[in-house]
Amino acid sequence: MGNSWYGPLADPSGNAGYAADHPPRVGFFTDTSVCIGCKACEVACKEWNALPADGPHHDQPDLLDLTGNSYDNTGALGASTYRHVAFVEQTRPRAAAATVDLGMPPAAADGDATEVRWLMASDVCKHCTHAACLDVCPTGALIRTEHGTVLVQDDVCNGCGYCIPACPYGVIDQRKGSREEGGGGAFKCTMCHDRLGAGLQPACATACPTESIQFGPLDELRERAARRVETLHERGVPEARLYGHDPDDGVGGDGAFFLLLDEPEVYGLPPDPVVTTHDLPSMWRHAAVAALTVAATVAAAFLGGRR
Repeated sequence: MGNSWYGPLADPSGNAGYAADHPPRVGFFTDTSVCIGCKACEVACKEWNALPADGPHHDQPDLLDLTGNSYDNTGALGASTYRHVAFVEQTRPRAAAATVDLGMPPAAADGDATEVRWLMASDVCKHCTHAACLDVCPTGALIRTEHGTVLVQDDVCNGCGYCIPACPYGVIDQRKGSREEGGGGAFKCTMCHDRLGAGLQPACATACPTESIQFGPLDELRERAARRVETLHERGVPEARLYGHDPDDGVGGDGAFFLLLDEPEVYGLPPDPVVTTHDLPSMWRHAAVAALTVAATVAAAFLGGRR
């Protein structure tokens, strides 16, 4: 078993105290190469979890705010958006592609040597192996489940907000409004914990028409993802790479990881996330040494003054 603060950890649920016969750790593998941006995952997530519309600033919270500058009107993950499909428009040099001779006159060159492509990716809470949000929660509202996921218990959360800056991905958010209005606490993806308990897949994975979102035992997903990357490389897509799959990364590997077609920053993801509680043991040691030094100084001053 690994260090409980950082580094590889084979069994987060066992480390949290679950019996050895607990269910295997499950997760998401999101293959962005086949995402079509339909947002079916967003809709399914909102419907199953009864989430309000995004960005309501009026007296009709069921109406969706329009950003006016993109096909993406949800904008980012938040307290009311557990799944977010990003639309990234890129202009790049036109790729050389095989053509078919249809016997037609050649088209005149327009002088434009570029083309536009869309990168689409359905983002979600990463359910980190080492979840800083869970570590800093003062009430125990954030827990590790028997499935290896990270869950917020709404009835225990006091709305302190400590978990929000602790998340290296900026996933968790606080919903405005009172408790009576469904706000006040911290919210994020639950990986449909209620559905898992009933033997069902999360709503987003069930709704995805292209199987861009794949759900299952995490070890199996990692093997499947590695094979998918190899296939894409063989098909002439050398930029395909995995993100969040490595147990040796700064969060011990994510429970929700991705196949990307460009750098993580292009998708709004941190390039090298590190659990924010990584240095806590060292900080406590330094604090203890400082406290002992202060105590020794005070004691020396007090004893010296009595002479």
